Amino acid sequence: MQRILLPALALLAAGFAGGAQAGLPTYELTIRDGHFEPATIEVPARQRFKIVVINAGKGPTEFESTPLRVEKVLSPGVTSFVVIHPLKPGRYPFFDEFHMDLPEGEIIAK
Repeated sequence: MQRILLPALALLAAGFAGGAQAGLPTYELTIRDGHFEPATIEVPARQRFKIVVINAGKGPTEFESTPLRVEKVLSPGVTSFVVIHPLKPGRYPFFDEFHMDLPEGEIIAK
């Protein structure tokens, strides 16, 4: 009985974990050679959310934010995501370390 029950419980737990993340509010951010589209993302405060990051540029790019403690490097043509913890109301800048000469983007939690 345990041989059947343990794999079934593992599948059930995996389903709940995936379902919990699938229900997160999701925002898309395209980075094209250091330019953020959109440059500002407004999110609800005190709620986890996911940002799908797309590198539409010709070289590597990085989604990085010191106050959010997040860093994601992407090769050209790659799409990935980051999950951000609940934020207090405020502004949270992010940047592309490969293009420090270009303007930062920001997340605004309201």
